Amino acid sequence: MEIELSSLYGQEIYTDRGMYVGKVEDVNVDITEKRISGFAVRDINPNAFDVGNKLGVIIPYRWVMAMGDIVLIKHVPMRRIATKERGEEGGEKREGEEINNEE
Repeated sequence: MEIELSSLYGQEIYTDRGMYVGKVEDVNVDITEKRISGFAVRDINPNAFDVGNKLGVIIPYRWVMAMGDIVLIKHVPMRRIATKERGEEGGEKREGEEINNEE
């Protein structure tokens, strides 16, 4: 499927359960693989992602189910963005790494 990247900017993102996630601000492209790798998303719904004081989140392209008038992604449990904190198993969490809140 061919798509103009510029047509994705500003598109609303919803989960397959109808939850609003946010709007596409930028598109991450893997030049060597010649494919989209993810979407930078702004105007994040706090019920979808708890980003704290961050401006947005990166949605991996593997979550995308369909693109058209909107972008439809797989529903994922509520997530928050870690900022250099220790995980439950004692492992170091990197800044910007997503952590599942519903485990």
